Amino acid sequence: MRRRDFIKTTGAVVAATSLRPYASLAAQPPTAGRTILPMNRGWRFKPEKVSGAESPTFDDAAFERITIPHTNIKLPWHNFDDHLYEFVSTYRRRFRLPQGTAGKRVFVDFEGAMCASTVWINGAPLGEYRGGFTPFSFELTPHLRPDGENVLVVQLDSTEREDIPPFGYEIDYLTFGGIYREVSLRVVPEHFLDNIFAHPKDVLSAHPGLDVDCFLAGPAAGRMALEVELRDGERIIAHGTQPIPSGPAPDPDAALDPVTSAAITHSSNTMRDGAKHTVTLANLEGIELWQLHEPKLYTVHVRLMQDGVAIDEDTRRIGFREAVFTPQGFMLNGKAVKLRGLDRHQTFPFVGQAMPARAQRQDAKILRHNLHCNLVRTSHYPQSRHFLDCCDEIGLLVLEEIPGWQHIGPEPWKLVAIDNVGRMIRRDWNHPSIILWGVRINESPDDHGFYARTNALAHALDPSRQTGGIRNFKESELLEDVFTINDFGFPLREPNHPLYLNTEFVGHTYPVKTTDDDERQREHTLRHARIHDQLASNPQYAGGIGWCAFDYNTHSNFGAGDRICYHGVTDIFREPKAAAGFYKSQVDPAEEVVLEPAFHWAKSDEATEFRRAVVCSNCDHLKFYLREHSLESNEWTLIAELDPDRAEFAHLRYPPFQLNLAALDSKKLRFAWGDLRIDGYIDGKQRISRSLSGKGIDSKFLLLPDDTALVADGADVTRVVLRVTDEWGNVHPLANDPIEFTLEGPGELIGDNPIALTGGTAAVWVRAQEQAGTVRLSAKHLRLGTQTAEFTLSAAEPERV
Repeated sequence: MRRRDFIKTTGAVVAATSLRPYASLAAQPPTAGRTILPMNRGWRFKPEKVSGAESPTFDDAAFERITIPHTNIKLPWHNFDDHLYEFVSTYRRRFRLPQGTAGKRVFVDFEGAMCASTVWINGAPLGEYRGGFTPFSFELTPHLRPDGENVLVVQLDSTEREDIPPFGYEIDYLTFGGIYREVSLRVVPEHFLDNIFAHPKDVLSAHPGLDVDCFLAGPAAGRMALEVELRDGERIIAHGTQPIPSGPAPDPDAALDPVTSAAITHSSNTMRDGAKHTVTLANLEGIELWQLHEPKLYTVHVRLMQDGVAIDEDTRRIGFREAVFTPQGFMLNGKAVKLRGLDRHQTFPFVGQAMPARAQRQDAKILRHNLHCNLVRTSHYPQSRHFLDCCDEIGLLVLEEIPGWQHIGPEPWKLVAIDNVGRMIRRDWNHPSIILWGVRINESPDDHGFYARTNALAHALDPSRQTGGIRNFKESELLEDVFTINDFGFPLREPNHPLYLNTEFVGHTYPVKTTDDDERQREHTLRHARIHDQLASNPQYAGGIGWCAFDYNTHSNFGAGDRICYHGVTDIFREPKAAAGFYKSQVDPAEEVVLEPAFHWAKSDEATEFRRAVVCSNCDHLKFYLREHSLESNEWTLIAELDPDRAEFAHLRYPPFQLNLAALDSKKLRFAWGDLRIDGYIDGKQRISRSLSGKGIDSKFLLLPDDTALVADGADVTRVVLRVTDEWGNVHPLANDPIEFTLEGPGELIGDNPIALTGGTAAVWVRAQEQAGTVRLSAKHLRLGTQTAEFTLSAAEPERV
């Protein structure tokens, strides 16, 4: 057996690419010789570089006991120095191999650690992996103690190193530190399935097919074959087998730069000395397409057979869909879909990027269900597999891109970026939600040689998807399939290429806080609406992705001076601003009837009195009523009726409504102050109503958890939203009260205590500890009393190492 513990390429020491899809965090039972063993609990951590810690005899009793995902330091949600997390730290994990691993190969798979990881096993150095957003692996086999304790050590450099993308100049976001994604042991036979790429073909025909590329590793022995099943749940739809020819075969995806034929860093020690073998399932019947509102998913099950016995098996989840950018716009399964989305940073308050599955999935649900987006861009790096899994499940399209921001480094830096292309695609190529690979450094200058290589590698690895490259100038050389551009102007540039997608707008050109006055909230909302109206005017615009979904932490030379970029349509806690209502309103009323006022109902929250009301709704008619406080009568008086503003927004399916209250005065209609009610009508029938209090009184304090059932694995979390509202549940944006917490039971509060409301809202997270039971969180408002939420923690599967 040939082994390469690590490979040196242009001075960089790199580890094996982790290619498996990480389908589950639960320990998987042995199946045909393969076992996946999560190892996220029981780590020891020291926030410094500890001399001698790589020795298996080192005493780490003084280290902190932590669980992965982990941030190297907890931070306030704003007003902190990014240098606080830029240090080298030490992680140690002791483990024993379970029975049944004799004669097997063992790999440790890291899903993500920020940003350079030097790894030892039992004192033996395995090398350094440079990169914070892509997965990596090391083979442990030669150095393991089968019957004794093993010690895995990671020395993690979380500084902004110039030799690692996205660093080298400056970036407008923070990367934070820590082993912030999950870790597992992968136990496989000598010859094993290294990766699977299942790509459907002819999906719009009566009998589509499926090519399943199986990548093998290790020395072949005996008569070998592949068996492939396509499953719908437990039902087997199709089955195919193919013998594996004996003798060495060239790997068509060998670790070479596709332009220069030079070795690049996705060369790995996973023993990619086996060939790619493709099993074709043809003439499939009864296949349901993966669609936005019915995202049908199937499972591909692959067995590696030796002398008639299964020695390895693995699965991938897929969807059958045709997704292509054309001169007529983006087509999903042959039908034009105008793309409407937002960019997402995967960072969170207090813990940076170290959030587990539930929080990652919640972001996807906010984008798809709360904001009704159909597309998200993973700006500016590959994001959590949990987020992508959820996108597959709920029908949220994805543009995924490599790490980087404006800067291109020297050749060794470029080789790491090219490596990132390979790792991103090999990890995520089975996700039906992904429709475009971003293979250019965001907003970087042209570099023909570099981008010819990133595109060539993307097309060589995945011929089924188009490529894009996010630029910010129209004259840029186009080497990708789709001209993707950040255009912050208005009106937008006319398309200069038949395949054209706007990937950023508004954002930093008009940042808005939840505490800003109505004039700014209104203009923020209308700017997003105007851009989408223009995008809807021309089918050559495939659509647009607004900057951005969530406010995010940043460096001192960006943002608002408190280390926050207030560019989102929601705040950093994922609470909506007025502009979020526009995105929410662009949905068919059959899915949800929406009526979202883009204002705070206060008479003098403008330079003059309140005179202009913007409402985002998918209704076709609104009626406005006033109930005056000066009158004893409790009756509502109709003051206006309004249709959508199709004069300014001629191309939107659901334009905003704009009411000029000053014009009502000119018609001698009395406009006194009081409560406001807005009723929404569709086809003459009232479908929705919203009431807003004019009293200016904090009436309610709400404590709103996203979930109340958690798993006691030491990592599972849920967000708990805090709001102060009027009597009808509308947030009071000027409520800034402190909230004090008391937590009882086997849980942990992630957040400030006390925390001050900002814009009438805030949020904390409750994390489960490793004990089943009940957690009780009480939140006390000084005037509105105490609210309580309870969380049931169920026992977690034990980790077997």
